[in-house]
Amino acid sequence: MLTEEYLQRLVDQCLPAARQGKVASYIPKLAEADGNQLGVYWMEPNGAGVGAGQWQKRVTVQSIVKVAIFLQALADCPLEQMTQKISLNATAETFNSIVDLEEKNQHRPLNPYINSGAIATLSLVQGGPGQRFQRVLELLQALTGNSRLTVEEEVYRSEKATGDRNRALAYFMRSTQILSEEVEPLLDDYFRLCSVLVDCRDLAAFAATLAKGGVDPLTGRRCASREHCRTALAVMVSCGMYGQSGDFLVRTGVPAKSGVGGGIMAAVPGRAGIGVIGPALNATGNSSGGMELLARLAQQLDLSILS
Repeated sequence: MLTEEYLQRLVDQCLPAARQGKVASYIPKLAEADGNQLGVYWMEPNGAGVGAGQWQKRVTVQSIVKVAIFLQALADCPLEQMTQKISLNATAETFNSIVDLEEKNQHRPLNPYINSGAIATLSLVQGGPGQRFQRVLELLQALTGNSRLTVEEEVYRSEKATGDRNRALAYFMRSTQILSEEVEPLLDDYFRLCSVLVDCRDLAAFAATLAKGGVDPLTGRRCASREHCRTALAVMVSCGMYGQSGDFLVRTGVPAKSGVGGGIMAAVPGRAGIGVIGPALNATGNSSGGMELLARLAQQLDLSILS
């Protein structure tokens, strides 16, 4: 088990990197985040864990929830059917780009971890408006071992009021028959899911559950099948860090998923789940302090799954 002192030294060493980033401002409520915040939590397969820095300070989960959406869709829809609408390939564009949709891949979103792909994936979750949200939320609660996860209503309202890029993506997909339902109720579920509050321990538990093949180390409950977790992890390796996925894989060798709230969850099969939060982001939309912290941790502990 790692010590709090060791993790705190890492946090202190990575604070300068965090200060080089900027908090997200395209969603106005996110602009109020503390750019100096940085925390980490390490969770082992038996549920034992340790945190350092501001690990208890919560942020909204944002794009990390896309992994839970993907897992729920995999449970509801065969992968072969899903990939008729969404592929599993990386992109060099931004997470909310419309370019790939219009010009590449026959209008299919390139993967479920960009905005267009997550919206299309959510449409494959069984249930109508509201019910889809509830089913994914309950899965997220199970994956994190935290039944108290709730939506931050101010962030949700801010996202909904300023979500025109996501509306453009969704209406374009409706025009190309990737989506066949009403856009606004689907987006309402999506905005709510992105606005769930989490801390570093929640993210570490989520990652540890994936690393353990779908069994939550805190509750012992199976939340997802091993096969579905393997698929989700594989896409995290190639697509989880947006346009920096390749760079991150070289530096860490660890599957991870980031969100513009500043969170990153990283899963090390057989070893640990790691949750990092640093709201100051680099130009790609990844936590600048979190990226540096995970790179140092992976190198010092030889966490790469590629070795």
